[in-house]
Amino acid sequence: MNTKEALAQREWYIVDADGKILGRMASEIARVLRGKNKVIFTPNADTGDFVIVINAKGVKLSGHKLDDKIYYRHSNYPGGIRSRTAADLLENKPEDLIHLAVKGMLPKNRLGRKLAAKLKVYSGAEHPHEAQKPKLLAIRA
Repeated sequence: MNTKEALAQREWYIVDADGKILGRMASEIARVLRGKNKVIFTPNADTGDFVIVINAKGVKLSGHKLDDKIYYRHSNYPGGIRSRTAADLLENKPEDLIHLAVKGMLPKNRLGRKLAAKLKVYSGAEHPHEAQKPKLLAIRA
């Protein structure tokens, strides 16, 4: 553990995704997860906060992305590529849509995986983190 990580005061923030645009919301969430909103920010240390996203099913996508944006995954077997549109993800697994958007904005290394674990996404309004007393994170619509 880095000394900056030991000094970091962890906060819990909550974001209501209903009516928010996915990309703009994801960039703000990634900034808070990374710790760039703090004076103690260090690029190689986890100084960020926890973020809870509720109402993930109400997120909006700008333009024609709902039908045109395609998410791919591969099973590492020949012919094992699978694809889903953003509309499919929003209908079936809206949590994954937000996870993928935020994870794409984090570093692609061990630190990024550690930061992505501090993101909690729920499709409805209920979440099990009331004991942490999360503060409202203001994100413009």
